[in-house]
Amino acid sequence: MPNISISCDGRDDPGKFIERIDAGEAAGAANVWIANHLFQRDPVTLGAIALQRTSNMRVVLMAVSPFTVHPVQIAMAAATLDECYPGRVSVCLGVGAPADLKAVEREAVKPLSAMREAIDVMRRLFAGETVQTDNKTFNVKGRQLSAGHRDIPIILAASGPQMLELAGACADGVLISAGASVEFVKWTLESVHRGAKGRSVLTHGLIYSAVDDVERQAHDRLRRILANLLRGAHHEANLKMAGSTLDQQLLNKAILDGDWAQAEALITDDIVRKHAASGSPDLIRERIEAYRAAGLDEIVISGARDADQISNIVKAAS
Repeated sequence: MPNISISCDGRDDPGKFIERIDAGEAAGAANVWIANHLFQRDPVTLGAIALQRTSNMRVVLMAVSPFTVHPVQIAMAAATLDECYPGRVSVCLGVGAPADLKAVEREAVKPLSAMREAIDVMRRLFAGETVQTDNKTFNVKGRQLSAGHRDIPIILAASGPQMLELAGACADGVLISAGASVEFVKWTLESVHRGAKGRSVLTHGLIYSAVDDVERQAHDRLRRILANLLRGAHHEANLKMAGSTLDQQLLNKAILDGDWAQAEALITDDIVRKHAASGSPDLIRERIEAYRAAGLDEIVISGARDADQISNIVKAAS
């Protein structure tokens, strides 16, 4: 079985966050992936709290954007955490949500070359080098990291074929977004392996999950979150590969109108089954195995917002 991990999105208050961390540690989760959503809670601070409270779980700072935080600052944060908790920190880079970038008047200019530069700068800083670059986007002029000489994996959150190939070529791992069907995971990983050209790249996937002995009640926990996600035009290929039937235009209209009853009704049980790991413990194990067979090395449980759900899902999937 692949590693089973948990995720946090920065929306929980500290008490709730700690409950989720404690549940993940007790259940044996390998990592906690802590998201960097602008205007939510800071992932570096939350990461420090998680590392202090746990003995085994590692922390992944998830999808930090170099377009809002300079790669040097990202490297400083990750290296400082790793200096305090050696071998328990990874960092995941991502371009950033368009709405977040717009809210702070940032633009992801030439994202492929920029992400390549960011990975290179951070890798060299982690290696303890004195870095001198002449890049188009991110430069360092003859400086080194005080907390350098750290073995910190760099993961790239990617979705489009070119960014997936870049992850395969340059990163230590790739993160596939939540809501992906098994068939879509297989397709995306083909691009990663094409870019890797035989080099080893770990594959991680965010998987929405809910557990209940009554299958429909588990699915009900995920309908709204899947509705918000799958309405996007970029999920058309994902839906088609899974054989999912969904009127995306009608779904988008329902959400914009605030008609959540209709939006959730459009997310049928069949769609939940194909784009999540949901249902009884046996169904979750079956679904996790399907994602593993599609090529994922690590399953990152997402969408579970209370400690009991986290504990039961991790135990079911492990």
